[in-house]
Amino acid sequence: MSASWPTASRFELILFRTLLYVGAIALAAAALAWVHAPMVAMWVLVAGLATLVAYHATYLARLHHWAALPRQRELPFGFGSWGHAFDRINRHMRQDTNERAETAAELERLHAAVDLLPDGLVVLDRFDHVQWSNRSAQDLHGIFGTRRPIDHFVRQPEFLAYLREGDFSRAVTMPLSSAPGHRFALKIVPTDDAYRLLVTRDITETSRLEQMRRDFVANVSHEIRTPLTVVAGFVETLLDMELPAEERRRCLEMVQKQTTTMQRLVEDLLTLATLESTSLPPEHTGVLLEPLLQAVVADVRALSAGRHPIALLIESDAGLRGAPSELDSAVRNLLTNAVRYTPDGGTITVTWRVVDGEGVLSVRDTGIGIAAEHLPRLTERFYRVDRGRSRDIGGTGLGLAIVKHVAQRHHARLEIESRVGYGSMFALRFPSARVANAASLKAAADRAEDASPDTEDPAQPLTA
Repeated sequence: MSASWPTASRFELILFRTLLYVGAIALAAAALAWVHAPMVAMWVLVAGLATLVAYHATYLARLHHWAALPRQRELPFGFGSWGHAFDRINRHMRQDTNERAETAAELERLHAAVDLLPDGLVVLDRFDHVQWSNRSAQDLHGIFGTRRPIDHFVRQPEFLAYLREGDFSRAVTMPLSSAPGHRFALKIVPTDDAYRLLVTRDITETSRLEQMRRDFVANVSHEIRTPLTVVAGFVETLLDMELPAEERRRCLEMVQKQTTTMQRLVEDLLTLATLESTSLPPEHTGVLLEPLLQAVVADVRALSAGRHPIALLIESDAGLRGAPSELDSAVRNLLTNAVRYTPDGGTITVTWRVVDGEGVLSVRDTGIGIAAEHLPRLTERFYRVDRGRSRDIGGTGLGLAIVKHVAQRHHARLEIESRVGYGSMFALRFPSARVANAASLKAAADRAEDASPDTEDPAQPLTA
């Protein structure tokens, strides 16, 4: 018979063969008894049935012995009906082995994937004993082995209270000794009556961003409240009192100054928002630096009104690949700060040069200088060395933050050197990939001029 027969048909065949064997013995015994040999017939019947019983008893013993062996064992060899039965069992064993291997491989892949997660995952039973943990949880909590209570590894009072209260609708936040300087959120997620999942997530960056958001809102509110208070005070004075023309003019000038400060603050905030939300400036667009710097220096000389000699040194005809408006904003903020914090008669120097393939754009002044402890925080939003002086000269506290964002977007480094009483130097150091070849820039400029002979804007981007 074919080995692919259904199970029911195979067992029917085994039963049929057994009955056929018993029937054959019975017929043989009956035939012998017919020919007057009853003793022989009896012995034939007994021998046949004994052989049948011995046959089945032997294979039953082998099957019992095989079932008592470890899982990795081979089936005994059989003949006849037992051979077919062993073949069937062996087929099921191979299928079960393959399914177990596939399940184990899938579980191994799942464990490997879960081990790569940055979050710590721990499976707990209903008694809060560890059943399984991924690598992150083992590193964070020092978990080893299983069947141990989770409070043997996480012993912080905050977590123990959280575990004892049983309110798992929220997470508990706390530091861990295994990761100094970081803060983590631990949350237990119930899955069913038997198991729960402990998730440990690093929220250091989220907490930092949330704190930055709160500080930003507080700073903006404070920066706007101050000029608004001044404006409201002078408006109230103008409304309630009859002032001489000169006094009225002074009040209006103060109102104008404060509204101008608020306007600059809003413009700087919009500039920062634009820098953070737009894509990086292209690397295939060239910007001519000399005309851009000349235009900015001319505007800043007007702001200085002759109080500061401002020199422009162009030591290279190379340009930069990037966004001209952003570069203009960065240089303008650096020069404006230099004018504001340099006493009358102090000098300001703007230099563009290429050093070892890198483009260096620097602004140096002989102003009041900055103490060393303030240098690491200068590019923070609204950070001021002297708040009173900064407000008096109209600063918003966002200029260097804008410069830092422009530098990052152009893959440049912002370098700051300063000494109190000797002045400061701010330099943007652009990588060689952002430095545009002078010849290609000139060729692009010529093509742009040929295409638009009536348009002349040297700060516009040129395809190099």
